[in-house]
Amino acid sequence: MFEVTVEHTFAAAHYLRDYKGKCERLHGHNYRVMVTLRGTELDKAGMLVDFTEMKRALKAILEPFDHYHLNEVEPFTWLNPSAENMAKWFAEKLKDELRLTVPAEVAEVKVWETDKQAATYRP
Repeated sequence: MFEVTVEHTFAAAHYLRDYKGKCERLHGHNYRVMVTLRGTELDKAGMLVDFTEMKRALKAILEPFDHYHLNEVEPFTWLNPSAENMAKWFAEKLKDELRLTVPAEVAEVKVWETDKQAATYRP
């Protein structure tokens, strides 16, 4: 089994609905998103997935949220913008965004809100 990983960052504000505590108020994070793809076959160049293509796909998914209020951007107008929900939504979008030439799948998406806390989704 092979795995490849890329990261990208973005800054955004949000608040959590149906939550009692500080995070129910508007606040911001410098998010770090790590994506890992896995598969058993390599392409002709000996790669599972081109890092450049992975970075392009991840940037395209995250760009609409950079420096925005997440609660005002789809799908987080109705989906609570918790790190857990974000990780799952990013994983599902990656399947659509990547144009893979070998069989590979999203193994994991990790979303850090701070350097000390993150949520992980594994499809």
